[in-house]
Amino acid sequence: MTGPISVCDLEAVFSAGASDRAREWLAGARRQVARDRDELQILFPAAARACGRAPLPHSDGWRTDDAARVLVLASMAWPVPRELRGLYDHGDADEKRAVLLALDFIDVGDGGLAIVEDALRTNDTRLITAALGRYGARRLTPSAYRQAILKAVFCGIPLAAVSGLADRADAELARMLDDFVRERSVAGRAVPDDVWLILARFPRLRSS
Repeated sequence: MTGPISVCDLEAVFSAGASDRAREWLAGARRQVARDRDELQILFPAAARACGRAPLPHSDGWRTDDAARVLVLASMAWPVPRELRGLYDHGDADEKRAVLLALDFIDVGDGGLAIVEDALRTNDTRLITAALGRYGARRLTPSAYRQAILKAVFCGIPLAAVSGLADRADAELARMLDDFVRERSVAGRAVPDDVWLILARFPRLRSS
């Protein structure tokens, strides 16, 4: 993955791709939230209007509003799970995605896991992809992670967009993917190429 991996990286990407107006808004939003946490409920949804939705370069599909929302959350001294859940539950799809993206940049322990699990129950590929970032890869149980990978494959999400596969792919996941390949082959349907990269690590299970 080539997206931002730290708050400093994200700040640099945002600064390089955002307008002067957007950078000024973000600085002001951070100050407001530092003074009054309740301002978050107003500022978080307002990020798209204030910063636009321009794609940011070299960032795995991040936009200016994504980065602004995550940076506002990352600047808080202690974002708590109930605040994140409120933003997620009451937000539109873009706001939900930003909460999921923010989990990679803030420390809420297991407090964000319920949000990840909710996103994985949807059929929104943008939410599923965001849920399978670094936070989800670390916190999901082995069984839940395998099911999430299988759902990503079913939904056509490139596995290159998923975190943790190098460490978490195991023989059971390979078996599940092998079954998927067999079902697709019987139905005469195409198999995503990246599935074979996992099966190649477990050659005894490879479908022919």
